[in-house]
Amino acid sequence: MTLRESAFANGFLAGVHCLAWALIFPCYWFLDRLISVCIPTTKERMHRREQACYILPLKVIFGSLVFSFLFLLTSPIALIGFLLWVPLQLKRRPFVYFHKCSTSEDESLKEKTDDQAVQASFGFLTANLCLLPDCLARFNNLSDTQRRSSVIGQYIVQGVTRPRIKIYVDSPSSGTLSHGSKNSLITPSHTAGGCTDSQSPGRPPLPPDSHVSIEDDNTCLVFENENPLNTGPEDVTIAVSDNFKEQDHRADEAETVSDKNSNQNSNVFGRFSHKLKKGGDVPFEISAHFPASVDFICLQEVFDKRAAKKLKELLSPVFNHVLYDVGIYGFHYCSSFKFFNSGIFFASRHPILDATYHCFPNGRGEDSLAAKGLLCVKVQLEHNYKEKKLIGYFNCTHLHAPEADGHIRCEQMDLLSKWIGEFQARTLRTNENVAFDVLCGDFNFDNTSPDDKSEQNHKLFDDYRDPCRKGPGKEKPQVIGTLLEQPKLYKVDSPEELQRVLEDENDRKIFLSPPVGLDGSPCHDMNPEAQWVGRRLDYILYREKQFTTVSYIILHL
Repeated sequence: MTLRESAFANGFLAGVHCLAWALIFPCYWFLDRLISVCIPTTKERMHRREQACYILPLKVIFGSLVFSFLFLLTSPIALIGFLLWVPLQLKRRPFVYFHKCSTSEDESLKEKTDDQAVQASFGFLTANLCLLPDCLARFNNLSDTQRRSSVIGQYIVQGVTRPRIKIYVDSPSSGTLSHGSKNSLITPSHTAGGCTDSQSPGRPPLPPDSHVSIEDDNTCLVFENENPLNTGPEDVTIAVSDNFKEQDHRADEAETVSDKNSNQNSNVFGRFSHKLKKGGDVPFEISAHFPASVDFICLQEVFDKRAAKKLKELLSPVFNHVLYDVGIYGFHYCSSFKFFNSGIFFASRHPILDATYHCFPNGRGEDSLAAKGLLCVKVQLEHNYKEKKLIGYFNCTHLHAPEADGHIRCEQMDLLSKWIGEFQARTLRTNENVAFDVLCGDFNFDNTSPDDKSEQNHKLFDDYRDPCRKGPGKEKPQVIGTLLEQPKLYKVDSPEELQRVLEDENDRKIFLSPPVGLDGSPCHDMNPEAQWVGRRLDYILYREKQFTTVSYIILHL
């Protein structure tokens, strides 16, 4: 599909759409406030216990009366806007595209030698944010959608702009660690060092020669800039000698080189030891920091338009290409009336060459109100690799949610395979090499619940590899669930607290949702000898045969 910045073909339709939404919005906002007054979150309940007992009834009664009156007052105007808005959706494109050219992007697309192209690495991230209208978010024990979208956007930008890490691995014959060694096995442009943080104003500056040992004597992190406070993205290096492989089982905690700098180093790098290990053949880490090495972001449940625009504005200085407001509204051929879009939000550092969206036709219940589906994106990575363009395919989805409807999810997974194949057959050119083919999103089933066996055995996992699972119903060691228990969200409302919980198996059993049994009841101890995982609903899958032109891939779940 041709990428246009506007969702409409001409300015007239876009103007009428803006007018229609302006007529609808006041009524929509008053209804949102009316429902929100009556549905407190657990955090609000805790605060109300500290207030006088008569304050809560007054707020509920007075707020309900005021917002009910304003809702009824603006309803006729909203009805006029709605009658204008509905037919316009038939002419609306299924997403809004934003792009911003930058010097760094132009540099990254310059022609490179084959050796340089092979050393490229790419980071992928997926997350479900539940950025619903505030009244609906409260059913998930969340509130303040607009504030949360701002905080999330700022957190992502702070994470990806902090000092990045280069990794060099020397062969045993080299004897020493060198920054530019030709024997290096890995020299990525973006790597998975999601553990260091930029110097905060309250911390004492590190000396120019500060040197922190991360993994015994084999790994070191060094500031290359003379002024650590001005450390840039390429000013931090991790060097790893070859015998690291023989000793990585001893790497449990970060150690400082000297007692003199131990306090300073622990402030900046204390979290680095939590913990870059290997689960099977996939490195994993639990970190309180947003990964700095992300090139592509796929977010789900960004349903609120204002929240989506806010995220776009915050992320666009770093991720120059954004697809948001993805999906359809109103009546369409595929299914029932859609009040919400798909909730998918895609941001990329690399140019988007083509994109298409498909709506699932078989949504049921509350899921039928949203245009859940699949977003397929083709991105350009290099202008010239072996006399061909280097491109990648990135596919984002959000499957049917109700636990009892496994057959609907299986049908949707069939459609995923079909639509992805059609998109790639239509867009792949003979002068292009495919660097990666990734499928990610919220699949709404896990790999441990007995109730999800049909999804676990779906043929989609024959086409795409899940790096976190051994096979149907079996996860790899150290895999952790991604679904938190909603009533306990505010007990882990900081990155550090959540990290602490995820690192302790007993805490995970308390705060993570357990697998679901065949009768729909929770299964806390299905296999007492195995590590407790919880429900992992978020997936990043990749097609193995495509990874012939990159040295490795970073996966962040």
